[in-house]
Amino acid sequence: MSPKPSLLIATSLATALALAACGGKPDDAAPPPGQVTVATLKAEQVGLTRELPGRTSAFLVAEVRPQVSGIVGARLFTEGSVVSAGQPLYQIDDRSYRAQSNSARAQVARAEATANAARLSAKRIAELTKVQAVSVQDNENAIAALKQAEADLGAAKASLEAAEVTFGYARITSPIGGRIGKSSVTQGALVSVGQADPLATVQQLDPIYVDLTQSASELLQLRREMAGGRLQDNLQLPVTILLDDGTEFNHKGTLEFSEVSVDPTTGSYALRVKVENPDHVLMPGMYVRALVGSGVRSDAILVPMRGVARDAKGATTAMVVGKDGKVEVRPVVVSRALGDKWLVESGLKPGDKVIVEGLQKIQPGMPVQASEAGAGVAKKPTSPADAAAKQ
Repeated sequence: MSPKPSLLIATSLATALALAACGGKPDDAAPPPGQVTVATLKAEQVGLTRELPGRTSAFLVAEVRPQVSGIVGARLFTEGSVVSAGQPLYQIDDRSYRAQSNSARAQVARAEATANAARLSAKRIAELTKVQAVSVQDNENAIAALKQAEADLGAAKASLEAAEVTFGYARITSPIGGRIGKSSVTQGALVSVGQADPLATVQQLDPIYVDLTQSASELLQLRREMAGGRLQDNLQLPVTILLDDGTEFNHKGTLEFSEVSVDPTTGSYALRVKVENPDHVLMPGMYVRALVGSGVRSDAILVPMRGVARDAKGATTAMVVGKDGKVEVRPVVVSRALGDKWLVESGLKPGDKVIVEGLQKIQPGMPVQASEAGAGVAKKPTSPADAAAKQ
């Protein structure tokens, strides 16, 4: 065979490759800008809160104790029930106290009779003195006898009142309204004045207190920010109570007071919140958490959490689209979380465009095309090649 056909094929292939190379696109064309989503920051007024741990305690607590000694004749309440102020709880055998009361009443009747006789005698002697039928000395003696009889009557009435008070103590009543607990004595038990154990305990649970603890360092920081004008007082806002399972309690609380001293063992101080508790859902001793207002910041800057990165050393940074449309890295300082955003202390200012989406495809100094978060994706610009393809 002749080698001419093979030579012709090779020449044709070389010519085709050369023509393709001359008509191709240049390899050093600039890549299109990256597509990112940004959140434009703005100053806004936000209320700052602090979640604090605490425990509930009864609004009022009264220990029921005997004020006279004797045998318990009857228990007049149901354990665990709700009692009202003045409701009878125990009846102590009162026969001896009733007898003392009756004796004191009889002494009062005797003293009244003596005083009445002395009063009539003094009146008659006074009339006889006017006609000089009796001496002045007799008149003075009659007046003195009347005053002594009236004093004896007053003493007898005081003794009767004391006897009736002691007699009334035989029926033990509830000093406050609330829920009563377990009884420590039963019918037939001997109780005495000054005994160590109470008969029962009554606790008022509506409203109820929530005792919270807060670090003293947080209090100092709060006062510094208020003194510097960065925060406004917000302590009068309602307090939200969070139950142990994380759900919010139906009723808001109000801050009653904060302790004036710091616990030296824990470095914290106490706050007390009063909460309405009509259904007695909160019981004394329950662990709860409370969202307490710590102030209002009028020029707060909030940045979405997804736009802030934290390195291994704890430093936080954010990527921002600069005025030239290129990516910049900003070191930022954040203090607390408010929902899905961080509260910015420094590093960012109103108007900054923080990149929140597309962070994996960009680098510092890279030009990007930004679209605002929630405003839809910006349309990609049409390239000359796409325009030619459409034609």
